[in-house]
Amino acid sequence: MLLGASVAGCGAVTNGNDTKSTAASPAAGASGQPAAAGKKDDGKLIIGMSMDTLKEERWQKDRDIFSAKVKEMGGEVKVLAANGDDATQMSQAEQLISQGVDVLVVIPHNAEATAPIVDKAHKEGIKVISYDRLIKNSEVDYYISFDNVRVGEMQAQAVTSKVGKGNFVYIGGADTDNNAHMFKEGAMKVLNPLKEKGDIKIVYDQFSKDWKPEEALKNMENALTANKNNIQAVVAANDGTAGGAIQALAAQGLAGKIPVSGQDADLAAVQRIAEGTQTMTVYKPIKSIATKAAEMAVALAKDGKVADAGKKVNNGKIDVPSILLDPIAVDKSNLADTVIKDGFHKLEDVYKNVPKDQWPKP
Repeated sequence: MLLGASVAGCGAVTNGNDTKSTAASPAAGASGQPAAAGKKDDGKLIIGMSMDTLKEERWQKDRDIFSAKVKEMGGEVKVLAANGDDATQMSQAEQLISQGVDVLVVIPHNAEATAPIVDKAHKEGIKVISYDRLIKNSEVDYYISFDNVRVGEMQAQAVTSKVGKGNFVYIGGADTDNNAHMFKEGAMKVLNPLKEKGDIKIVYDQFSKDWKPEEALKNMENALTANKNNIQAVVAANDGTAGGAIQALAAQGLAGKIPVSGQDADLAAVQRIAEGTQTMTVYKPIKSIATKAAEMAVALAKDGKVADAGKKVNNGKIDVPSILLDPIAVDKSNLADTVIKDGFHKLEDVYKNVPKDQWPKP
């Protein structure tokens, strides 16, 4: 019995400060038995956070800011990360539900596969917030994200402002992630009119499994091979896929010669922008979304509703009350005024590979 309990509880568990793997549930007592459902004895609100992954830099920031804000508001966050496995995320969400969290915040790995989590939470009277990525075909209570169609538009606009004609490659994210489809929708709003005019050809268009840079690398290698390196521009859906594409371009001596978009303002990406091998990234201030999501979760736990979720996003089943934040396009010209000014990254880290006389003036 003890062995079975240990196996069932395994997963990436954090209290907002680490990513250690543990066999005990995050709310378990010394005996390893689950804590009692509902609020703790001291009345503190407990927010559950079911995360797709903590392997990427940005999600660690989301977790930390979200957890700190909930703590500031008198609550506590229990975090479980599935590291890209649907079955694990389902099991971990059930674990958080069984512990009686007051609200469940879900960052889904698979937009469709996570729908049953919402049903299971609702059966226990727990409301669900879909964070950054929309849970499809469910009656999820609220959704918070950035305007993801606008993100895709920004990516394509940045690339087409550099190159208006020629062979274009689209390197998408995970086909299972609804956001990846929204980014592509936005990008194609910009690219398709140019395609119809005959100015550009989209010679390669593929998603990258699980957003993995190595999958993007393979896609870019295939695109280069199929077109004998005759590529003029790359629209990549995020910074990880951009990194994979740039690795393939570098192997052919093309890095820095072909514009490549990105998203998330990862440190490696803004370093590439400073160095000149990546054209742009879309900065989605994580402090804004994580802080607002924490406020939503606490309000939902206390009042049963979120007052300012005035927008609607259809998830295939219902129009989900939503809050959509504004993203920011970042290139070499405004690195200092965006990610550095906000303290998202330090100047010396962003420009570490650039001669100091080329650093922006303080």
